[in-house]
Amino acid sequence: MDSIERLVALFERFPGIGPRQAGRFVQFLLRSSPAIRRELIDAVQELSGGVHQCKQCMRWHTGLPAKASATEGDEAKATGIFICNICSNPQRDTQMLAVVASDTDLAALERSGTYRGYYFVLGGTISLASEKMSGLRIKQLLDSIPIREKNGLKEVILAFPANPEGDATAIRVREELIKMIDLRNQSLKITSLGRGLSTGSELEYADPDTLRSAIDNRK
Repeated sequence: MDSIERLVALFERFPGIGPRQAGRFVQFLLRSSPAIRRELIDAVQELSGGVHQCKQCMRWHTGLPAKASATEGDEAKATGIFICNICSNPQRDTQMLAVVASDTDLAALERSGTYRGYYFVLGGTISLASEKMSGLRIKQLLDSIPIREKNGLKEVILAFPANPEGDATAIRVREELIKMIDLRNQSLKITSLGRGLSTGSELEYADPDTLRSAIDNRK
């Protein structure tokens, strides 16, 4: 396999990218200047050292918390533990936690400008074909709830895609949350996004007005 075929094969591994699109990416790079190709190489290499997973919301982010002190920064570098600028922002609403499937869904809600609470990235949705939940951070979510409640958490919003996989995930997460709430005899509101989202919608492709309606009409 030559270098062009190898790069096409690598692009094909990206979600939603077929052979024709992968080939277009490679042709674009071949037509681009060496500076653009170098910029792409540098950006990929920086993913190894400059991108970290937030220990609270589990999203990937770059750099240190927005207001981290020098000491906190040194400690984070030494331990490999980083808190993102959303989780470290004291202006966010501690009463609300939106559970989303992916980082892209989180970014879509942020762009809508409606939601000002905190997040938890579950890491995907339940596969209806296999019913496997491997990789989903349900346990980590449940473990985080008591601490969040102490900090004022009142509502968990299940913000999953409006499709069968998203619905199945919402049902399972809701069941696990209710089970935990009953055991601890606590009161915690659990809501889902309203159907401002049409059936089959992916959050990352929804426009801000649609997401705003889904947040406002949650139930």
